[in-house]
Amino acid sequence: MLNATVAAALNAHLNKELFSANLYLNMSSAAAAMGFKGTASWFMVQYQEEMVHFMKFYTYINSQGEQAVVREMAAPASSFSSLLDMFEKTLHHEQSITRWINELAELAVGEKDHATQIFLQWFITEQIEEEENDREIIAKLKLIGDNGYGLLMLDNELGTRVFTPPPAA
Repeated sequence: MLNATVAAALNAHLNKELFSANLYLNMSSAAAAMGFKGTASWFMVQYQEEMVHFMKFYTYINSQGEQAVVREMAAPASSFSSLLDMFEKTLHHEQSITRWINELAELAVGEKDHATQIFLQWFITEQIEEEENDREIIAKLKLIGDNGYGLLMLDNELGTRVFTPPPAA
């Protein structure tokens, strides 16, 4: 059973995961509009992953005897100047998610909520991978610069990413 402080914090984060999904859906559409179908596919996979994250929070909150509550949220960005701009914003957003997950973990420790601490470990590990992937793509984009052939090659590479649902807990 969650205490009120932890339940409120988890619900707030649940909505951040849904915002993340919507952000990546917009990025997928923006990449498609720019003619980068591989990047659009990459961001669609990112959207699917964020929906999994959202559902993990939703399920956990409900399983602990509390009600998961979806709240109204601001619309995420939908226009970007370039692929580099898109991925730099992605990294910045993922760094915010990492900070928020770490704050949740600190709260769980402070509240001696061991179940929530265990639940959050998966997300802590996931965020390491998220940021690493973004930094790698940003480095490639900076190396490529405005080279059209390089951008098309990277777009093709990004298009090979497929959604793999995490194993059931």
